[in-house]
Amino acid sequence: MTDSISSVLSQIRAYQSQLGQAAAATGDVARSDALRGLGGGVRETGTSVPSFSETLRGALAGVNEAQARSGALQRAFEMGEPGADLAKVMVASQQAQVAFRATVEVRNRLVQAYQDVMNMPL
Repeated sequence: MTDSISSVLSQIRAYQSQLGQAAAATGDVARSDALRGLGGGVRETGTSVPSFSETLRGALAGVNEAQARSGALQRAFEMGEPGADLAKVMVASQQAQVAFRATVEVRNRLVQAYQDVMNMPL
């Protein structure tokens, strides 16, 4: 399970860098100001750092995309389309399953951390 968590974390980091590059390319000043106000901060190069919610949303979209691609390949294989062979279907299915399990594990860890913080004595 450690490899899948590392995979999700690397995907999150990739989404962060993509969002930072997109903001820099568009010169989105309003977005930078909003992120600065949310505590996101701004890098010295002028690119904004995406918030945690944006990063999480991007990771969940990636998991959803993997599951949709797996479902589409399964349907294509069942319909007998020539480009969909069993190996591609099985690999896509396993990728979607690993991504989903990693997402559930990250969610469980976040819930556990939240519960630990809420149970801390004042």
